Amino acid sequence: MDIIFLCIIIFLFLLAIFDLSVGVSNDAVNFLNSAIGSKAAPLKRVLIVASIGVFIGAAMSNGMMDIARHGIFRPEQFSFYDLVCIFMAVMVTDIILLDVFNTLGLPTSTTVSMVFELLGATFVVSIIKMASDTTGLAFNDLLNTEKALSVILGIFLSVAIAFVFGMLVQFLARMLFTFNYRRRLKWNIGIFGGICITAIVYFLIIKGAKDLTFMTPAVKEWINTHTAIILTICFISFTLLMQLLHILKVNVLKVIVLTGTFALAIAFAGNDLVNFIGVPLTGLSSYMDYSANGAGDYNGFLMSSLNGPSNTSLWFLIGAGVIMVVSLATSKKAQKVSQTEVGLGSQAGGDEMFGSSRIARTLVRKTVAVAEAVERITPPKVRRWFNKRFNADETIMENGAAFDLIRGSVNLVLAGALIALGTSLKLPLSTTFVTFMVAMGTSLADRAWGRESAVFRITGVMSVIGGWFLTAGVAFIGAGILVLAMHFGGHWVMLLLACATIAIIIRSNRRFSKKNKEEKADTAFHDILATTDKSKVWPLFLSYINSNQQRFLIFAQQNFLAVTESFRKESLSGLNRAERDLREAKKLLKADRRKETLCLRHLPRPLAIEKSTWFYLGNNCCMSMLYNLRRIAEVCKEHTQSNLNPLPEEYADDFDLICTEVSILLNDTIDLLNAFDPSGADYIRSHCEQLKYRISDIYHRLYASIRDDSPSAMSVLYVYLNMLQETRELISSNRSFLRSAAKLRDNNYTGHPAENAPLAVAPV
Repeated sequence: MDIIFLCIIIFLFLLAIFDLSVGVSNDAVNFLNSAIGSKAAPLKRVLIVASIGVFIGAAMSNGMMDIARHGIFRPEQFSFYDLVCIFMAVMVTDIILLDVFNTLGLPTSTTVSMVFELLGATFVVSIIKMASDTTGLAFNDLLNTEKALSVILGIFLSVAIAFVFGMLVQFLARMLFTFNYRRRLKWNIGIFGGICITAIVYFLIIKGAKDLTFMTPAVKEWINTHTAIILTICFISFTLLMQLLHILKVNVLKVIVLTGTFALAIAFAGNDLVNFIGVPLTGLSSYMDYSANGAGDYNGFLMSSLNGPSNTSLWFLIGAGVIMVVSLATSKKAQKVSQTEVGLGSQAGGDEMFGSSRIARTLVRKTVAVAEAVERITPPKVRRWFNKRFNADETIMENGAAFDLIRGSVNLVLAGALIALGTSLKLPLSTTFVTFMVAMGTSLADRAWGRESAVFRITGVMSVIGGWFLTAGVAFIGAGILVLAMHFGGHWVMLLLACATIAIIIRSNRRFSKKNKEEKADTAFHDILATTDKSKVWPLFLSYINSNQQRFLIFAQQNFLAVTESFRKESLSGLNRAERDLREAKKLLKADRRKETLCLRHLPRPLAIEKSTWFYLGNNCCMSMLYNLRRIAEVCKEHTQSNLNPLPEEYADDFDLICTEVSILLNDTIDLLNAFDPSGADYIRSHCEQLKYRISDIYHRLYASIRDDSPSAMSVLYVYLNMLQETRELISSNRSFLRSAAKLRDNNYTGHPAENAPLAVAPV
C-alpha cells in the first residue's frame, strides 16, 4: 500500500508541473501587460526581464507553505488518507479550472482558486468525518473559514479601490503630461521617475521580498523602523538619477515600466509559488511522516506534524523557477490572457471580443446623460482647457502599442503601491485583481472608453469580474465532487483522475494551438490596425473584405447543397450538422463585421463615409443569406425529424436543377470577387433575375396544383414551398450583394443589368 501512496505523491508532483505551467500562463498578465501594451521594449526583452524576476523570486522564496499545510484545515483532525484525497482533488481541479480560464483568455486569481479548492475538498471530507464521528466534532474543529472570508473581502476591496485610484491617478498624470507628453518631460520627468521608482522599491520591500530568504525577522523589523528614511533617500537618489538619464537621452518611462515589470515578477514568484507547489510539497511531507510513524494505518494516522513550519529544499524552488520561466517564455495561452486586458484598455480600440450586454448599455446611457448634464453647467473656458489637456489626437505611442508609456508607468507603479499599502495595512488585496482594475481605471481616465466602445469594454470588465466569483464557486464545488469520488473510490480513482487530467490538458493545448494558428492567419486585420499610413489602409481593407466575403459565400454554397441533399436523403445527422455550422457561421459573421467596422474607422474620414453605406449593405446581404439558409434547414430538419413523407421524385428533379443553378450562381459570385469587373457583376445580376423568375414559375405551378395532391403529401409540399421561397430570397440577397460589392469598389457603377446577358446557369 505504501508503494501506491508513493505513486500518488509522484503524481502530485507531475500535476504540479502542469499546474505551474497553467498558473503562470494566467498570472503572467499581472506583470507583463503594461510592458506589452505600451511597447516599452520588444517582447523578447520584456520576457527576459520578467523571467529573471520570476526566477529570482522563486529561487529566493523561503517556501512558506502555511496555507497548504494548516491555513484552511486543522491537520490534527485529519488522517493521512483524508489529506491525500484532498490534495489530489485540489490539484486536479486547479489544473482544469485554470486551463479553462486560459483558453477563454480570462485572467483570474490562483490564490482564490487554491483557497476555495482546499476549502471545498476539506468541507466534503469534514462532513464525511462528522457523519461517522461520535466525539462531537464540529466545523470549527475541522475548518478555518477566516481565510476564505478574507479572500472574498479581497475581491470587493481590490475591485473598488484599484479602479477608483487608477482613474484618479491617471487623471492627474494626464493633466500633468497630456497625451503629447514629450513636450513636458524636461523637468517633470526627474520627479515623476523618482516617485515611480521609489514606489516600486517600496512595493518590492514590503510585498515582493517579504518572503525571500534574506528577509529575517530582524531585517523586517529594521525596515519597518526606518521606512520613512529609506523612502526619502530613495526618492532623492532616484529623482537625480532619472533626471540624469533624461539628459543622456535615455527614455525614463521605459526604464520605469521595465523596472515595475521586474518587481511584480519577483513578487509573483515569491508569494504565489505556494499556489502551485504548496500542495504537492505538503503531500510529500505528509507521506514522509506517515512512512516513519504511521505503521501502515493510513486511515487512523493523524497529520499533527503539519502544524509545524515547512523546510522547503532549495532544489524544489529552483526547479519550480525553471518551469515557471519556460512556461512564461513559451505559453501561447499567457499571450491570449494578456490580450484580453490589453484589448479592454486599448486607446485606439481593437477586437471587442465580449460583445454587448443590457446592463452595459443601460449604464453607458445613464453615464452619457450625466456627462452631458455636467458639460452643460461647466463654463466654456474650463471645458476648452480640459479638452486641450485630454486631446487624444496628440497621443504619442510606440508603433503597434495599445496605450502610451505614461499609462503603462501609472499601471505598474499604482498597482505595486496599492498592493504594498494593502499588505502593510493587513488588507487582503489580490495582485491579479488590483493590476487588472487599475488598468481599467486608467483606461477610463484616458477616455479610451468612448461611446463607440464603452458598452463592449464594460461588458468585458463585468465578464472578468464575474469570472473571479465563478472561480471561487467552481473551485469549491469541483474539488468537493472530486474528493468525494476519490474518498470512496480509493487510490485507483485518484490515479485514474490524475491521468485523465493530464490527457485533458494535452488535448486542450493541442486544440488551442490549432485555433491559435487559425487566428494568426488573420494577419490582415492586425496589419490594418497597425498601419499608420492612411493611404495604405484602403487596399488592405478591400483585400480583407474580399477574403471574408469569399469565405462566407463558399460556406453558403456548401451549406445550401448539404441541406438540400440531406433533406432529399432524409439524413437527420446531415441536417443537424448543417444547423450547427449555421450557428457557428452567424458568430463568425458577426465577428467579421465587428473587425471590419474597426478597420473602416482607420480609413480617411471622407473615404470611410463614402464607402460605409455599401460596406454595411454587403454585410447585411450576407446576414440575410444566412437567415435564408437557417430557415430552410430548420423546416427540413423538423420534417425529417418527424419521419414524414419524403419529397416526391417529380418535384425533386425540378429542385435538383434549381440547386445546381444556385450553386453555379454563387460560384460565379465567388470568382468575380477575385478580380472584380463591374460588367461581370451586371451579367451575374441578370442571371439572378432569370433564376428568380424560374423559381417563381415553379412556385406558382406547385401552389396551383397542391389542392389536387393527396393529403399525405401536403406536409412535404409545404416544406418544398418554403424551400423555393427562401431560395428565391437568397438569390435576391445575392443580387443586392453584387451591387454593394460593385459600388464599394467603383463609385461610378450604375447597377443596370446588361441586356442580352448570356446564360451562366443551366436552362430548365
